[in-house]
Amino acid sequence: MKRNKKDRQSTLKETIEAKPFITDDALAKIFDVSIQTIRLDRMELNIPELRERIKSVATNNWNETVKALPIDEVIGEIIDLELDRRAISILDITAEHVFSRNNIARGHHLFAQANSLAVAVINDELALTANASIKFTRQVVEGERVIAKASVAGTEKTNRTVVEVHSYVDNETVFSGVFAMFRSNQEKEGNES
Repeated sequence: MKRNKKDRQSTLKETIEAKPFITDDALAKIFDVSIQTIRLDRMELNIPELRERIKSVATNNWNETVKALPIDEVIGEIIDLELDRRAISILDITAEHVFSRNNIARGHHLFAQANSLAVAVINDELALTANASIKFTRQVVEGERVIAKASVAGTEKTNRTVVEVHSYVDNETVFSGVFAMFRSNQEKEGNES
């Protein structure tokens, strides 16, 4: 049953407030209207497009900056960051990320998102992956959004910071990894003792 415009726009606003990272495509499916209708509704309601909403949430939620690599080298969009504690990034899977014959995402893109997030969360000018243990738990396809969440789990005996990263599509785990990260200041601290 289609809603009238006023009801649809009211519910659309509530939906975007609850899920600021929802795509226009997903909204169009929820409301059973065209993507163009969703875009027009957003414009009338002064709701920015997804990329601007992501930037707004990121600006409002974290003030720390990535130190270990330039922000434009992080795979995906960082939306939350607390150095040496946690970080979150979003990667929308597009045609450039998938195999053309089956639209399944190439694994190296999911790994790159997780690995670059593990580097980004380190509060140091130099952070490199010493080793990683990874697991892919399901295929990701074109059009899906991957949300990667990194958390610093501690320090190994070898003076490496351990970062756990779990990636999700609609709250379903698609990738897990444990990254042992070399960081320059940890090595210096380890050598001084």
